[in-house]
Amino acid sequence: MVQSRAATVDAFMLEVGPERLPYIQGLRDACLKVLPGWDEKMSYGMPAYSPKGRPDIGVAFNNQKQHVAFYAGQKAILRFAAELSVPGIDCGKGCVRYKNPKKMDFAVIEAMLQDIRVRDEAAC
Repeated sequence: MVQSRAATVDAFMLEVGPERLPYIQGLRDACLKVLPGWDEKMSYGMPAYSPKGRPDIGVAFNNQKQHVAFYAGQKAILRFAAELSVPGIDCGKGCVRYKNPKKMDFAVIEAMLQDIRVRDEAAC
């Protein structure tokens, strides 16, 4: 995994090349929009978001050499399996890998983030 040494998400964004910046910025914008009040931080060398004041990570994303990675967690990936069954998208246990960032459907990503937020609120 490619890890950034950036101390802040703003600094991380400055490291992203121009060909991927719109997609990485889209992930950040979606997280900030759908997860209001969550902490934005760098964790394991990538932007991460967690419920306010909690150390655990709810979601994260990264700009890898061969893909854009969106760490949404196993439950979200299982719930959105049909929407993620698209050529150019590869899913692991808790990660969606977009080999072609043009395949990123931000409506699906926002729905996944909404699902994550609602499940977190219900667990509290």
